[in-house]
Amino acid sequence: MAWHQISVITDENTAPQLADYFSDLGAVSVTYMDAEDEPVYEPAIGETKIWSNTQVIALYELDADPVLIKDRVYQQFKHANLEQWLYEAIEDQEWERAWMEYYKPMKFADKLWVCPTDQEQREPETVCLTLDPGLAFGTGTHPTTALCLEWLASHNLNNKTVIDYGCGSGILAVAAVLLGAEIAIGVDIDPQAITATESNALKNQVTNKIHCYLPEQFKPFKADIVLANILAKPLIDMSAQICALVATGGQLVLSGILFEQAEAVIEAYQEHIFFNPLVQQEDWIRLDGIKR
Repeated sequence: MAWHQISVITDENTAPQLADYFSDLGAVSVTYMDAEDEPVYEPAIGETKIWSNTQVIALYELDADPVLIKDRVYQQFKHANLEQWLYEAIEDQEWERAWMEYYKPMKFADKLWVCPTDQEQREPETVCLTLDPGLAFGTGTHPTTALCLEWLASHNLNNKTVIDYGCGSGILAVAAVLLGAEIAIGVDIDPQAITATESNALKNQVTNKIHCYLPEQFKPFKADIVLANILAKPLIDMSAQICALVATGGQLVLSGILFEQAEAVIEAYQEHIFFNPLVQQEDWIRLDGIKR
């Protein structure tokens, strides 16, 4: 089966309206992409931030008329800035496996492999976490997650209790258990993250050691290790809440922090946490330390 793919670049105010209009005209999917390599960080709760120049991509079934769609869009948005209208027919493919070209096995601290299905690595004195991209954030490819995986693979987790606060795909919780943790608790505000974590726990045969909760279901306790790979603002806002989860002498790992945000995050936690020197990968840093 083939599809019509239509894309156009417009401003951040017009893009959501254009996406809605594409849908009204029968698009089976509409996607936003960055048209200028412009980073977008930390939207406020309930806010969806997009780029100043956004490429809006609409996919239509083959019986749609791209010429008619273009005429109707330009008529509807005659006063808007629409640039680089492109149309192409694309062949169908096994979309759920297309990412495999780019997602390859990754090794952390010579001890932990993170691999897509059917590419698992088995080496002596290593463990292998099987994970495929899905509904929730976290595959190990982004520096924020990679920094946490590197920390986990570099420490003795035997018989430790772990809280993964903002668990996303559950990659950190699953990794912790595979590396020896006694139990890992995943907490996330997104129900899809809970589903993804449970699915990845099942895939890696560690369901008996991983428990997942929405915040309102979670009963706080003090853990040996607390990981929070979120973003700087929520880390600062929830600093007291997160610190309270770390046992005295326990370890805290914070990620999702840009280099220029490190000082503000350290300040929010330093009353309770003695931090080690920060670790940087690209523009992102990891903070880790011990509960005073």
